[in-house]
Amino acid sequence: QVQLVESGGGLVQAGGSLRLSCVASGRTFSRYVMGWFRQAPGKEREFVAAINWSGGSTVYADSVKGRFTISRDNAKNTVYLQMNSLKPEDTASYYCAADPSIVVFTSTSRYHYWGQGTQVTVSS
Repeated sequence: QVQLVESGGGLVQAGGSLRLSCVASGRTFSRYVMGWFRQAPGKEREFVAAINWSGGSTVYADSVKGRFTISRDNAKNTVYLQMNSLKPEDTASYYCAADPSIVVFTSTSRYHYWGQGTQVTVSS
């Protein structure tokens, strides 16, 4: 069982930056693919970024490519999402997800564990 706790959300003006963190419980964090997803009111949860166990492979949604960076620190059981050049359309609840896989998935259905989410609001 893995428990995920996100933090770092908040209110920021368009063009600003935020860094989200997700701390995972358990001793096998380094074996998990980690992903970030987001869900805006009235919309389905969508993929944002994912990273493999070593950090050597990352995948991004086209909408965030070049602005967001996912990274992980296995010694701290933590995955990060650095978000730069934020836009109002990035406003959503952001969720951390984990799966014991060697393949980096982008589908919500492939992730076994989820955090409770952290709210990001970008004002125009």
